[in-house]
Amino acid sequence: MKDHAKTHATEPQPKQPTTLGRQPMTRSIVINQRKIGPGEPTYVVAEMSANHNRSLDEAVRLIRAAHEAGADAIKLQTYTPDTLTIDCDNEYFRIGKGTIWEGKNLYRLYGEAYTPWDWHPKLKAVAEELGLGFFSTPFDDTAVEFLEGLGVPAYKIASFEMVDLPLIRRVARTGKPIIMSTGMGTLAEVAEAVHTARQAGCHQLALLKCTSAYPAPPSEMNLRTIPHLAEAFGVPVGLSDHTLGTAVPVAAVAMGACIVEKHLTLSRATPGPDAAFSVEPHEWREMVLAIRAAEQALGSVSYELSDRERSSMVFRRSLFVVQDVRAGEPFTRQNVRSIRPGYGLHTRHLEQVLGWRATRDVPRGTPLSWELVG
Repeated sequence: MKDHAKTHATEPQPKQPTTLGRQPMTRSIVINQRKIGPGEPTYVVAEMSANHNRSLDEAVRLIRAAHEAGADAIKLQTYTPDTLTIDCDNEYFRIGKGTIWEGKNLYRLYGEAYTPWDWHPKLKAVAEELGLGFFSTPFDDTAVEFLEGLGVPAYKIASFEMVDLPLIRRVARTGKPIIMSTGMGTLAEVAEAVHTARQAGCHQLALLKCTSAYPAPPSEMNLRTIPHLAEAFGVPVGLSDHTLGTAVPVAAVAMGACIVEKHLTLSRATPGPDAAFSVEPHEWREMVLAIRAAEQALGSVSYELSDRERSSMVFRRSLFVVQDVRAGEPFTRQNVRSIRPGYGLHTRHLEQVLGWRATRDVPRGTPLSWELVG
């Protein structure tokens, strides 16, 4: 679930810290002994959100489905309606136009969507038994304290909470890695949040490019922001994705994303607050396979021949005698051509050999060599 409320007047933008992330910062983070950063396999996180539909059994099935689909981690959201908002029904607490939750009351929506806190230990045990990372997005101090009691290895800061600087400070003081979404954030707001986390003791931080629309159209993703964030703040950068389908996460990996987070649902046909912008297990699996293929394809900067390329070298062009030539006759454009395959002299020598005479009879289809030129 994401937090959407009535649009308010535009707030003054914070001053951008002059350092803009230039303090010493690691280019990678570690969660459960898994290194995450450039050059490492993409860390793929399945967001459960409200897709459990208030069923513990369905939540467990989602975790198992995430594992089978190739996820590295499962992520929850830890809140109650009262930790996010107040029970009030005036216009400010009704969701305006432009989202799939239009017209809903915030308090009641969060009441439908939240994950009961007493499920967390059970879900964590299931995830860890399967070898999945397990962490959550806290939305207030009580959630942080609760998650600390569970011993989660990392925290997520949601896009809507990126401006909650006291919450960021509280999470940073745990000393654990933070993955922070940047949806709706200006560069100055991102810089302020990063600065706040670092000043409070966060030494392992990753940022996620995010477009806070549900679902988000690919045309609004602006994935070229990913390498810019990495350069500006010196941290691993990934994608929190709300597009339909799986193409955008793969493109993000090609742009340098080290983390991909995407909502997982057992079925979009099951009504739920987040089902419309979630992907089903078979789609999730296809996404992970495509991400792994993209990682292999990216490789490194190289102009060396691969083993498979070497066997194709023979199909390059080279100089061949294409008409019978008697000894002493000159080589001309009519009897020497650049053609496939590649057994003859390099094509760079064509002008050089024209006019020279054959040292012996040369039948049509003979690769030209220096011993035939005299």
